[in-house]
Formats: sequence, C-alpha cells, structure tokens
Amino acid sequence: MKRCWTLVETPPQLARAAESIRAAGIIALDTEYDSFRYFRDKLCLLQVQTEEQTWLIDPLAGLDLSFLGGVLNDETLLKILHAGDNDIRLLKRDYAFAFRNIFDTHRAASLLGCRELALFKLLESYLGVTLEKKMQRSRWDLRPLTEEQLDYAALDTVHLPALYRRLKGELSGKGLEKQAEQVFAGMTAVTWQPKVLDRLAHRRLPGYGSLTALQKERARELFRWRFEKAQEIDRAPFMILPDHHLIGLASLDLPSLETMGCAGLLSPEKVHRFGPELLRVLREA
Repeated sequence: MKRCWTLVETPPQLARAAESIRAAGIIALDTEYDSFRYFRDKLCLLQVQTEEQTWLIDPLAGLDLSFLGGVLNDETLLKILHAGDNDIRLLKRDYAFAFRNIFDTHRAASLLGCRELALFKLLESYLGVTLEKKMQRSRWDLRPLTEEQLDYAALDTVHLPALYRRLKGELSGKGLEKQAEQVFAGMTAVTWQPKVLDRLAHRRLPGYGSLTALQKERARELFRWRFEKAQEIDRAPFMILPDHHLIGLASLDLPSLETMGCAGLLSPEKVHRFGPELLRVLREA
C-alpha cells in the first residue's frame, strides 16, 4: 500500500491541512506522546486521517491549532479513534478542545466480544492487514522526526476508516449501536487528572524495610523532594534519581556533597545541580 502522508510544520501547510480536514465527513485521529521521560505526558505528534490523506501535524512547531476545536466539536463530522481516552485527555488539557460524535474501535471491538483488542490484532482479524509495532518508545519529542517514524505514525490511522465500517456493521447486526453510542459519549467526558504524590509510596522502595528509623524518614523526605522536583522541571522521577539512589542517599552516615559523589550516587552534574537541595533535605530529616 502506498503511504500518503504530509508532515505539517508551517502555517501554509497547516492551512492546506485545515481545508482538507474541514471538508471531510469522516476523520481518524491519533496522537504520539511521551509519557516515559516527562512528568507530564508530552504531546509530540497529531495524526489526522481523511479518506484521501494523512496529515501529520507537529504540535511542537508553534502552530495555531485552534481550527481543530471546531472540527472535534462538530456533531456532523465523525471522529474515529482507537483506545482514544488519553488522546482526548491530552487534547483537552493542552487546547481545551471539546469532543462530539466519536467512534472508538477499541471500545466497539470490546462490545462485540473480541478478546484481542490491540489495533494490530484487530487489523489482522478484520482487514487482513499486518501492522508492525516497533517504535512505541521512539523519541517523538526530538526533531527532526525520521521518515520511519512518520511512516509508523501514519499507519496508526490510515486503516481506521475501513476498520470502523466493519465494526459498525457488526454492531448494527447485533443490535448494539445504541449501547456503543452511550459508551462513546462517555469517552468524550474524560478529563486530564494531574499526578499527585502517593504519601506511602516511599515504603515500596527496594531496600526500604532494612533501613533504620532515621534512614526511613530520610527516604520519605527524599521521595517527596524527587516528586516535587520532577513536577517542577517536567521530567520523569527516575531521570532525576533512580529508586536505589534514594535508598543509598538515605543510608549515608555523614551526608555531604563529597560523600554523595564518592559513593557513586550522584554524577558530578547532579551534584552541582541537585546536591545542595538534597543535602538540606537529608539534614532536615
């Protein structure tokens, strides 16, 4: 199958995409985001499929995507997604978009009793299409994106209209259309919920049970500091300090910038960046 996609990075490209998308009666929608390296899931790419074209819109290019608000809230234009809950949450969070008239192939297949609900499984089962899934951990936040990444992203939506028609036919044949509509309407109400600190999660750190009472208090305070620092600089907590380094720092007999570095718990860069704060946390605990 010839892959027909256009990367949208500039206002003129976006204007062409907007014209095509607005004129469509049906679109498929997907996103690529990074939930691994960032504290707050980072939206990195938006795929919009019309019947003829896949538009790969770069949300990191500083474009005005407000036109999508009207598209996504248009009750006459069908939006097809697959397991689209988080896509909806992210687009609501970042752009305050509202959604109406959606069809989710994952939820539809579930209603039909399918056991294998992954997109590549449904495409194999219903359309005989083989979809390679090998770039889930790709660096979608880095630019430029490779052609391989863009091919992969486009394939997530290109077959959704055909899959929708097959699933819709089965739902109708089994009298499940109204039930499906209720499920889809419920999906449009989902909202983004920020992460909150689990105040007991430090107790699950590997090695916590063998610490002294003082060391456990240090571990608790270090865990809280890491969560708040991750939130502040928008990085995954493990990228600031891994769990075993928190336990190592809590176990230091005489905490100092020197012992943090000499024990291999902090790199020189992290000693400089975080050392004074960590030392304060340890001493106050």
